[in-house]
Amino acid sequence: MLLLLLGIIVLHVSVLVILFVSTIVSQWLVGNGHTADLWQNCTLLGFSNSFHCLTSSTNEWLQSVQALMILSIVFSVLSLFLFFCQLFTLTKGGRFYLTGIFQILAGLCVMSGAAIFTVRHTDWHLPTDNASFGFTYILAWVAFPLAFISGVIYIILRKRE
Repeated sequence: MLLLLLGIIVLHVSVLVILFVSTIVSQWLVGNGHTADLWQNCTLLGFSNSFHCLTSSTNEWLQSVQALMILSIVFSVLSLFLFFCQLFTLTKGGRFYLTGIFQILAGLCVMSGAAIFTVRHTDWHLPTDNASFGFTYILAWVAFPLAFISGVIYIILRKRE
């Protein structure tokens, strides 16, 4: 049982780390010396080998992606906190419903944010820019099923002595 709890905590913490990395690191779109994420656009200056960064666009769709990614982190942190609280206060045989619901909400938020970015990124960068999706965009999509699976595991999990 202790090994199962440790595995669930490791899964949850890894989802949380993936969410933090995918929200913070500037690699959602990459191409030809240019990187972009939810917060800034950076261009590689050829002569000095340094990046020149500007604040990202103020498009409503981009702000909604920013909000959804932050909400996913908040829900996941809240879910981890609730898990530890319920671990010590839940009666024997009880299920971790509240923890699972918040983790599933985190997964749905990251899925919605990544889906909006997938559909609307061409409004921001033209297809002729030769831009491709970066590793943090992929991490956001990886975080969705992991968070969802983690939430389902929490809902199925029963507390034992």
